[in-house]
Amino acid sequence: MFAGMTTHRLSAPRTFGRHQLRFRERRRPDLLPLLTVWVLSRAAMLWLLTHDALGIGDVGEEVHVLYRHWYERIAGGDLPADETTWQYPPGAALVLLLPGAVPGLTYFQGFVALALLADAVVVLALVRAGGDGAWYWTGGLPLLLHTPLARYDLPVTALAVAALLAVHAGRARLGGVLAGLGVLAKGWPLLVLTGTAPGPATGRSWRPALATALGGAAMLAAAFPHTLDFLRHQGGRGVQVESVGGTLLSLARLAGWQGRVVYRYGAFEFTGSYVGAVAVVSLLCTGAALLGLVVWRVRSLHWSDATPLDAALTAVLLVTVTSRVISPQYLVWLLGLAAVCLTSRNTTQRPVALLLLPAAALTAFAYPLLYGEVLAVTPLGCLLMLVRNGLLVAAALLSCRLLWEESAPDVLRVPWNAARANRMRAGQEP
Repeated sequence: MFAGMTTHRLSAPRTFGRHQLRFRERRRPDLLPLLTVWVLSRAAMLWLLTHDALGIGDVGEEVHVLYRHWYERIAGGDLPADETTWQYPPGAALVLLLPGAVPGLTYFQGFVALALLADAVVVLALVRAGGDGAWYWTGGLPLLLHTPLARYDLPVTALAVAALLAVHAGRARLGGVLAGLGVLAKGWPLLVLTGTAPGPATGRSWRPALATALGGAAMLAAAFPHTLDFLRHQGGRGVQVESVGGTLLSLARLAGWQGRVVYRYGAFEFTGSYVGAVAVVSLLCTGAALLGLVVWRVRSLHWSDATPLDAALTAVLLVTVTSRVISPQYLVWLLGLAAVCLTSRNTTQRPVALLLLPAAALTAFAYPLLYGEVLAVTPLGCLLMLVRNGLLVAAALLSCRLLWEESAPDVLRVPWNAARANRMRAGQEP
């Protein structure tokens, strides 16, 4: 077994890194202690979910009320596209239908069972890949307490993780299909293909991904009317209180700004003067981040076996921190991709993965433990979000820098290297 993706013929001057690709025996974690920790930690998460007395409200209420309501409409052949809280691609309908098909269980029980199954799939996939990823995921997810079990992001993250690992193992077409299925359900899994190796590997993954996503969307459009209405609801969203922009508005509120926090589009958002400007700036930052990723792909010369993994985490981090919304379950995506990075010994993202752990723990304090403080925009709530979002922004910037330093041209990374490279070509240096 090799610890890297299969090499492909690349057009000059791209190479597979400054260091020759080293194929090593993958070190797999000991299964018994890992599974013991997984069982105990998930049992604790399940207990918290069924005995929820933390923070404001019931974390499982979204499944009990909203998801079940959507399930009943979808099962009746009617996509809830007329509801402003429906902001998901049409493939989300399939994810929400599955819990109702589990025999002998209520909808809530079926939903949690499928979430745990997706969690187990991620662990086993990471174990098979080797490295430290399985331990990172097993220990990192409970930092979010029981929230992951009551959101449908675990199955989507499982698809994204499986897609990225398939690409990393040289099964680009399978990875593309899995990423396409993830796109149908949530959209963001397309970003896991950001760092596919240039040349044939990119086509072998992107074409199946786009074909799966577009073909699936066409079939769902034939089954349900108004499948694209979710885009209209997404476009109408404001600035969520937990986002980076929301943190700036919270600080402004403490300083005397008269904005208010209201419940809209299924989340608590700010209203008032300057909110629209903050939302526009967030969208522009997301666009700039995506453009920066394109520039990185065009200019990069060095491609190691870990580059596709690292680039996926960088891309999702950038989109997350520039978003108008940072819901608690977004950390599930980031922990999953960081875990995939840790399956490779050549990853540059270990410091980023470490930053995400305290960010996840602080996210649990923000929701559900101290959510009342966050919504009331108290000094404690502002401090909590400032530190959490500060960690996410720092992780995103560090991720970009590490990815660039690993794969960008030497002339752009360290200026004096260009002169030295010219001397080496001329035979003036060994």
